[in-house]
Amino acid sequence: MDSQTVDASPQTGEGRPAATLKRNALGVLGILFFVLSAQAPLTGIAGAVPIAVAVGNGAGAPAAYAIAGAVILLFSVGFVAMGRHVVNAGAFYTYIGKGLGRTTGSGSAAVALFAYCTVQAAMYGLYGFTVSGLVEHYSGAHIAWWLWALVTMGAVQVLGAAGIELGAKVLAVFVLAEFSILLVFALVTLVKGGGPEGLGFDGTFSPSAVLQGAPGVALMFAVASMFGFEATAIYGEEAREPHKTVPRATYLSVAVVTGFFAFVSWMLVSSYGPSKVTAAAGKALAGGDSTVFVFAPIADQFGGWVNDVLPILLGTSLFAGILAFHNSANRYLFSLSREGLLPGRLRTLNHRHSPWVAGLVQTAIAVLLVMPFALAGKDPVLTLFSWFSGVGVLACMLLYFLTSVSVIVFFRRERLDTRRWNTLIAPALGALGIAAVIWVVLTNFTTLIGGDATTALWLVLAVPAVLLLGAGTARVVHGR
Repeated sequence: MDSQTVDASPQTGEGRPAATLKRNALGVLGILFFVLSAQAPLTGIAGAVPIAVAVGNGAGAPAAYAIAGAVILLFSVGFVAMGRHVVNAGAFYTYIGKGLGRTTGSGSAAVALFAYCTVQAAMYGLYGFTVSGLVEHYSGAHIAWWLWALVTMGAVQVLGAAGIELGAKVLAVFVLAEFSILLVFALVTLVKGGGPEGLGFDGTFSPSAVLQGAPGVALMFAVASMFGFEATAIYGEEAREPHKTVPRATYLSVAVVTGFFAFVSWMLVSSYGPSKVTAAAGKALAGGDSTVFVFAPIADQFGGWVNDVLPILLGTSLFAGILAFHNSANRYLFSLSREGLLPGRLRTLNHRHSPWVAGLVQTAIAVLLVMPFALAGKDPVLTLFSWFSGVGVLACMLLYFLTSVSVIVFFRRERLDTRRWNTLIAPALGALGIAAVIWVVLTNFTTLIGGDATTALWLVLAVPAVLLLGAGTARVVHGR
């Protein structure tokens, strides 16, 4: 295969050689930790699985993670093929622009920023609520959730500016802690032969189990839990041997995330028994704390100390996710500045080759997104977290679809890679699968955000509005 790279030497919008991020800073595992941090494993398991079980297809929910993983894997084939020829921190913007034109690419960049910033803001809502509850539980002091969010924004800004290697090390500690306790629980449950009804493989993965209830809802939450794996391409400029590292990190990320969520959720179902798990999840939701559904069987397995440790790990899980999305968003701002679509100051790097000015802007965006909910006295979980995580997932699904189409168009035109599976068949299947997921998300969007139909409509319309705004800005900037 021809290993030609389309834009190995990034330039500014004026054609001058541009500032570059730190080369050879990350290997496969470093990138993997950023991806797993964006996934926030404990948050995904404790937040999404109870809803997928109670409102979705019950005991068949783990199969939804496997199906979602298969769709993402198909998408990844074309994503990786494009990444071998296009290395740029703009990722979606660059990939879509190469195939569908600069205007569409610029619109997609706006959508990507919108997705990353809204998901990060959503995490700040849940994070602030979680930390505020922990502090009040252990000290009796009630400190508003938004104060913790603001303090954490400052810490994230400092870590983001300190360099990509330090960020990777911090994330590694947090991710390993939450990942390990969930995986050990699942492995112990597997070795013990499962719960009261055994492993319950047929009750979870048989066609009848998968199709019961509302499988579309379960699939929607499964896809939402995998949001962030595409960050492998964002760190391409900072990776060692990106033509090898990024593909390996991408496939490894998809495999690890899919296997982890499917396996752990299966063992959770098994610990209750397929015939009883839906009622247990529903009871947890009705009680106002869905984490009980996850924390209770782990505490039964390892002891009551888990109930003290897991809430703390939930907080660190959210912090890791917030930092990961901060790094993704500021690299988008940096890349767009380098392309001449945003002010030149945003491509300023500090002595650690970190886009610190772009980081400041990203932090300011976080403040602007979070504080209106605080000033209005809104519940940070039921509004900020639910609304913004839902619209962020919808925006990301649109980016996945546009990227798959762009891959097909790009390789039909450039002929840099003639492998039909990698550049046509898999991307086409991935596009069809993602289109189906988008339809499912739109159909169940009110459920996803936990809000009313009017709120859901405004949030849905925000995504194409941002796409058109970004595309229109590009046409003005480039005079077309």
